[in-house]
Amino acid sequence: MLNFEFKNPTKIIFGKDEIAKLEKEIPKDAKILMLYGGGSIKKNGIYEQVKTALKDFEVEEFGGIPANPEYEVLMEALKLIKEKNITFLLAVGGGSVIDGTKFLSAAANYEGEDKWEILTKPVRTFEGEGMPFATVLTMPATGSEMNSGYVVSRRATNEKLSTGGPGLFPLFSILDPEVIRSIPKKQIANGIADAYTHVLEQYMTFPTFATLQERFMESILQTLQEVAPKVLADEFDYDAAGNFMWR
Repeated sequence: MLNFEFKNPTKIIFGKDEIAKLEKEIPKDAKILMLYGGGSIKKNGIYEQVKTALKDFEVEEFGGIPANPEYEVLMEALKLIKEKNITFLLAVGGGSVIDGTKFLSAAANYEGEDKWEILTKPVRTFEGEGMPFATVLTMPATGSEMNSGYVVSRRATNEKLSTGGPGLFPLFSILDPEVIRSIPKKQIANGIADAYTHVLEQYMTFPTFATLQERFMESILQTLQEVAPKVLADEFDYDAAGNFMWR
């Protein structure tokens, strides 16, 4: 086995109706920027749940973060962060929204004028350097809700780069399996395939002598295989959705 250090400070809040706990988890004096994707959260009730939980906070919104979060779009969000004196970021979405939020956390306090160099150098963000952020997960797939890495694309230069750092773990992530109920089956299938592929690509990497980690990965792959038909069935299965979200 190779040398490694392991620390994961992200608090996981798992279960039905737990989105309401946003009110208690975010600092009372926070000025929040809520970030999301194409707007599906406004159709499935998640948006209203989040807004209700944040009714006593000052909240700005930035929507439209695309799949494979784009640098140009994120720079518009960064302008809003500066203009509105935002102090806390809340990602409501899947891996792309969360990855974009991690970049914004790193860029918000980065002193260099060219924020893209965070990815080209790359620059790792350490504890206390990024803007604090949290997530409300809407689509399980990449595990971005409980890790510190992210990927950003730049269409103008046809680049897709990644970095991260110990300062980019979400403070907390809310995982409510009920959100799976309202996701289109095609998107769920994509999420299952994405999650499976992310695990499989690590499992197939050699040489390795990390037997315990391999058993972890095998259990995740087996779980995804077992719950996939139930998650994709017409009748909602909360336990299957929960195992998919926690995979």
